[in-house]
Amino acid sequence: MTGKKLDRQAAFSGTKPIPDHLLLNVPRLTNWLTQNVEGFSGKISVTQFKGGQSNPTYLIEANDKSYVLRRKPPGNLLPAAHAVDREFRVQQALWREGFPIAKPFAYCADMAVVGTPFYVMEHIQGRIFWEPHIPDVARPDRIAIFDAMNKTIAQLHLFDPANLGISDFGRPENYLARQVKRWSGAYRASETRDIADMERLMAWLPENLPESNRTSIVHGDFRLDNLIIAPNSPDILAVLDWELSTLGDPIADFVYHLMTWLMPRSELGSGTGSLLGLSLAELGIPKLESYAEAYAARTGLKELPNLDVYLAYNFFRLAAILQGIAGRLRDGTATNDNAAMMGTQVEPLARVAWSHAQKAKNLWR
Repeated sequence: MTGKKLDRQAAFSGTKPIPDHLLLNVPRLTNWLTQNVEGFSGKISVTQFKGGQSNPTYLIEANDKSYVLRRKPPGNLLPAAHAVDREFRVQQALWREGFPIAKPFAYCADMAVVGTPFYVMEHIQGRIFWEPHIPDVARPDRIAIFDAMNKTIAQLHLFDPANLGISDFGRPENYLARQVKRWSGAYRASETRDIADMERLMAWLPENLPESNRTSIVHGDFRLDNLIIAPNSPDILAVLDWELSTLGDPIADFVYHLMTWLMPRSELGSGTGSLLGLSLAELGIPKLESYAEAYAARTGLKELPNLDVYLAYNFFRLAAILQGIAGRLRDGTATNDNAAMMGTQVEPLARVAWSHAQKAKNLWR
């Protein structure tokens, strides 16, 4: 593969001018904000955040205040995707409990305002690290950030959805089976070429999924670059990007971000970043096994069972998600300038997923 390697930190940090197909009606938006967001006033300037591949996210600045607007993208979309109303609801529930969330201010279902549903939340100043080895950070801080990340996902999984008023946020039964069906369908809808390992996985996974006796709020895309870290400490100020959140198997949700330790590296720097092949001890990053043990201790588990099956499922799921990005590029609804590069990772991810499925084949049934 040829081409200039992507600098992920530069490519995904900050804001950019809004492309024509994602422009907002500023007068209508200003009027809505004045009526629905407490304390809002003044003329606004709007730019789009560079990061993210799905729901367009905007920085709104007015007087001395700033806000974040997240909207459903316009155009031809996959069924049940981009449900910003669900994002808003789960963030409301978690913010009330003191979980690190950007305060949600208001949700708008009125298509006449900006053309699609959206919500507005607090703009939190902090650091977002797009490379999982967190370069240019001192080793003690790196150790503390990984521990804070582990503590935060454990905290999320220990909430009782009923106590938060969101027991109906998802169907707890057969979570993995429904997810495999969902992402198989999404993959088919956005398929651009034949990938043999994806075909094998779509046949193998439904017959080999573990049963889960735990149900929690699952984030669905928990990883380092979806966290805002405090400017001068390792504290996590906010967990971002709740588009895929629901109720389901917490182990599947946790193992999703274990993929960072095993992610195939891209020559061009596309994908979600990887710790594979790095000197973890030198960096102060825990081994996968130690990180998993810390999560198990915090959540009362003796171990993480069926790890290879969960890894096969999660690598398959991520491959389907990235194929969806490639499909949006094909359909003209992609929201990120680097969408084409993300699509190049589908086949390598499917290959890793199938390798974990093969490891798991004879371990349990």
